[in-house]
Amino acid sequence: MTDATLSFEEAMEKYDPVLGFEVHVELNTKTKMFSSAPNVFGDEPNTNVNEVDLGLPGVLPVVNRKAIESSIKIGLALNCTIAETCRFARKNYFYPDTPKNFQTSQYDEPIAFDGYLDVELADGTVFRVEIERAHMEEDAGKLTHMGGAAGRIQGADYSLVDYNRSGVPLVEIVTKPIQGAGSRAPELAKAYVAAVREIVKNLGVSDAKMERGNVRCDANVSLRPYGRERFGIRSETKNVNSLRAVEHAVRYEIQRHAAVLDAGEPIVQETRHWHEDTRTTTSGRPKSDADDYRYFPEPDLVPIVASREWVEELRATLPEPPAARRKRLQADWGYSDLEFRDVVNAGVMDEIEETIAAGATATVARKWWMGEIVGRAKNADVDPGQLGVRPATIVELNAMVEAGKINNKMAVEVLDGVLAGEGTPEEIVQKRGLAVVSDDGPLLEAIDAALAAQPGVADKIRGGKVQAVGAIVGGVMKATRGQADAGRVRELILERLGVEG
Repeated sequence: MTDATLSFEEAMEKYDPVLGFEVHVELNTKTKMFSSAPNVFGDEPNTNVNEVDLGLPGVLPVVNRKAIESSIKIGLALNCTIAETCRFARKNYFYPDTPKNFQTSQYDEPIAFDGYLDVELADGTVFRVEIERAHMEEDAGKLTHMGGAAGRIQGADYSLVDYNRSGVPLVEIVTKPIQGAGSRAPELAKAYVAAVREIVKNLGVSDAKMERGNVRCDANVSLRPYGRERFGIRSETKNVNSLRAVEHAVRYEIQRHAAVLDAGEPIVQETRHWHEDTRTTTSGRPKSDADDYRYFPEPDLVPIVASREWVEELRATLPEPPAARRKRLQADWGYSDLEFRDVVNAGVMDEIEETIAAGATATVARKWWMGEIVGRAKNADVDPGQLGVRPATIVELNAMVEAGKINNKMAVEVLDGVLAGEGTPEEIVQKRGLAVVSDDGPLLEAIDAALAAQPGVADKIRGGKVQAVGAIVGGVMKATRGQADAGRVRELILERLGVEG
């Protein structure tokens, strides 16, 4: 089996990609799907666990009503039909993070089915993705592999398991095969997952933080020669947890499949692991079909009955659709079509909204996120939200600039300190000795030195070329390591030379 890849352009000339996505959404209920254990992220390992989560003998599950309501809301937001009755099933497999040796899920009777989502691409093109089903299930525990490279299972000496996540409510959203995307397949992958994340966050049913695994995607890719109707063999890249990674994983798998097919070798139906550091995938295990899991109805849970009255009550609580929300936000913020599209494509609409809610103006919020943070995220090859910049930090930083405590150049340095984990903006200003020098004494000393060094410029200013004052201001800024109040420096220079501003 070859590990080579074709160029993306050559792959697109020869093969037609077919995609499929399974997006797992962790619900933010207070307790787990079938137990009373807390559903809390970040606590000490194995502290939010009870007998049901561990599958101890003699215990019985109880369905979380709030999780069912959240699942129905997701189904409605995805234009799905909500089943009048549905039931849970046991998906049987052995893995250390599943202590019951089966996962309680849904199989032939999902709670929501036959929906669609209209996805807008970067240039405004709308692509409809058909939804096959959105079903309820429980999450597995979390394995941490120790001793291997970058936490991977390959080469690890041993693994630790944390059952805090075991039993957390999940909704799995499964698309129908997606055809016709062509060379825009990677872009569509990113846009689709972003749209799902926006929906569940807007609904308030999930924290939707991909870096925490609240939303993660299994991306299926297959290729077929142009003109052939039958789908190719697919691979499934598991648990991709950032928008950029989804785009890169789909792109890589298209190139890998194309190279395998060009070499005359068969595609193996398998799961694969995404490696962010190398932007490659590696083989996981042969992909199981549904029959391999020996699904059968969960005997300890009765069917769920979703009356039409209940469904309509939940429909009435849905917030404005994402498209309407974007239109409203653009109007509220006063952004041009191009400015707003750039914000959406950069994936910082939510961050800007939160920054404005924290006290910034729309102009200030856009300046910082689009002018500084998005570029740094791109250089780090991560999504902007993964940098960890809090909206309150932006508000604090900008307030210091407006108060004249620091200037814009210093503010950028402070931002870099925040990203480096050095503390709050105030703490970084103190640690690094960053503060605008506005005391006239030190400024006058620096001004006199700059005037003495550039007598010709001083004569030009006296002769009426006031714009030449910038050269003296620049000399003062250099002498004060950029910490002078430039506005006050200009005033003092003109006073020194007896020139009106």
